[in-house]
Amino acid sequence: MSGREGRVPRQRRARGAAESLGSIVLAFESIVVFLGGLAIYGLGALPPQIPGWWGIVAGAVLAIVMVLTGRVLRHHWGIALGWALQLVVALGAVLVPALALVALIFGAMWGYATIKGASLDARNARLASEADIVNGD
Repeated sequence: MSGREGRVPRQRRARGAAESLGSIVLAFESIVVFLGGLAIYGLGALPPQIPGWWGIVAGAVLAIVMVLTGRVLRHHWGIALGWALQLVVALGAVLVPALALVALIFGAMWGYATIKGASLDARNARLASEADIVNGD
C-alpha cells in the first residue's frame, strides 16, 4: 500500500472571473513584453550610455513580474499592480513607439478583464446568496 492511496485530494480554491481573466491577459502580455525587450535591444533604442542588453533584461524581468502578478490577483493590491504594469508597458513607447499599440491593446484587455470580471464576480455572489435564501431549508 503506497502513501497516496489514503490521501484525500485537496480541494481547489475557487477563482473569480476577474482573477481568471486577468491572469490570462497578463500571461499572454508577458510573452509580448519579452519580445518588446528583444525589439528594444535589436533596434538599439536605449541611450548610448546604457548597454543594449539591458533591453532584454528589462523585458525578461517585466515578463516574469507579469506572470507572478497573475498569481496574486485574488488581492486588491494584485489588481493595482497589474494596472501599474500596464503603465510601465505604455512608458516603453518612449523607446519604441510600436509599444504604444501593445499598451493600448493589452491595456484595453486588462481593463475589460478586471472591470467586467469584478461585475461578474459580484453577480455570481449575489446569485449564490439568493440561492442560499431560497433553498435555506
